[in-house]
Amino acid sequence: MGFSYKPLWKLLIERDMNKEDLRLQLGISTATMAKMGKDENISFEVLNKICTHFGVQASDIIEHKAGEQ
Repeated sequence: MGFSYKPLWKLLIERDMNKEDLRLQLGISTATMAKMGKDENISFEVLNKICTHFGVQASDIIEHKAGEQ
């Protein structure tokens, strides 16, 4: 995959949250959380929910992994 959610995981730590907190607060499915854990693609709808919740841009929660496809 070409993207990583490492910035999101760092943001959760900064906000004293864990992945389950995020899932429950935003109503994200366990399947979507599993995809994010494996750096797989998720919907723009979910990305939008996360960005809106934290008041950040997409570049604050995902990063492009250069050289990978």
